[in-house]
Amino acid sequence: MPDILLLALLLAAVAIGWWLGRRERRASSAAPASSPLARDYFVGLNYLLNDQQDRAIETFIGALEVNSDTIETHIALGNLFRQRGEADRAVKVHQNLLARPALTQNQGERVQLELSRDFLHLGLLDRAERLLQGLIKEAHDDELRHTAKRFLVDLLEREGEWQAALDVALPALTRHHDDIRRAASHWLCELADRERHSASPVLARRHLKQALTTDSRCVRANLLLAEMALDTGQYRQAIKLLDRIPGQDKAFVPTMLTPLGRAYRLLDDDAGLIRHLETLLDQAPFTSVIVMLADSLRRHHGNTRAAMNLIADQLDQSPSLGAVDYLMRLYRQDDLTHDERIERLQQHTSALLQARPRHRCRRCGFSGEQLHWQCPRCRSWGTTQPITGIEGE
Repeated sequence: MPDILLLALLLAAVAIGWWLGRRERRASSAAPASSPLARDYFVGLNYLLNDQQDRAIETFIGALEVNSDTIETHIALGNLFRQRGEADRAVKVHQNLLARPALTQNQGERVQLELSRDFLHLGLLDRAERLLQGLIKEAHDDELRHTAKRFLVDLLEREGEWQAALDVALPALTRHHDDIRRAASHWLCELADRERHSASPVLARRHLKQALTTDSRCVRANLLLAEMALDTGQYRQAIKLLDRIPGQDKAFVPTMLTPLGRAYRLLDDDAGLIRHLETLLDQAPFTSVIVMLADSLRRHHGNTRAAMNLIADQLDQSPSLGAVDYLMRLYRQDDLTHDERIERLQQHTSALLQARPRHRCRRCGFSGEQLHWQCPRCRSWGTTQPITGIEGE
């Protein structure tokens, strides 16, 4: 950030120097060489060279008259304030620009866009929304209107106005931006989840189907549809819905296992679950699948040894702390002499697993126990996944 700041100030200094030279050339030959503007410019330049950036900014703003030649520099200085976390000062610069009659229509729209960003940074969402709505309706520049829509979508998302965000984003933004298409599918899931809990299942299903139309890889939509099927006793339908998830994103296989196991238990079909897990293991050889399969074999056949052998074979192919922990639990259950050493080791592996995060955002690396459909750090939708491998599951 200091490098960006210094570069922006240098550009501002160059712009002011250029404008000052142009003005001096226009002035009469009788004008004094040491005008107040020239003195202010060189004072500001001196502050900049002595790494006194705050004083340099104030001096340049004071020296730089607002006209058609300096609009871009004022906009840049306002943006610089916002990037430094001083959005209140950015607001003053941009509002001062809007009050000037010298602005062209395009310049005025650009300043309004930057002012809306200032308001967003200050949390003045209603003022930002009014500006953005006006730009979307009246802006002549298609690119600027497109940018205003993106900012408005971000604002509405922050406020949890899912339907309003969809109204702005669909279909133009989702057609051209993968991140907004993925986000829109989750806004529809948010609406469906709300309707599901307010006794509107028909509307909830409609929104979930729209979510899958918007983004066919939306795992969350199939999970919610499966949960609704379970709630209404449609256990086979729930299994079919869950079976789509590996084809959407294999990383979410551990997430689907709990509802999958519940569906087969409600059907009293342990053999069906075993067959399903064996097939799933070929697609996604995760520890969580192995552990559930071993546990299902142990319960269905009453054979702990078969479960042990399955886990041991898996550890030979792919080491995993979760598999080691489960294997030691099986050893404890099968140990008639009650070896305290195995119990102690298993306590340690359980403690290690509990201390490890279970999910991680693949975009920013944020990790935690809970699955957040929207990452709390980078605010990306659908980028948080279960952690698999040696330390996962």
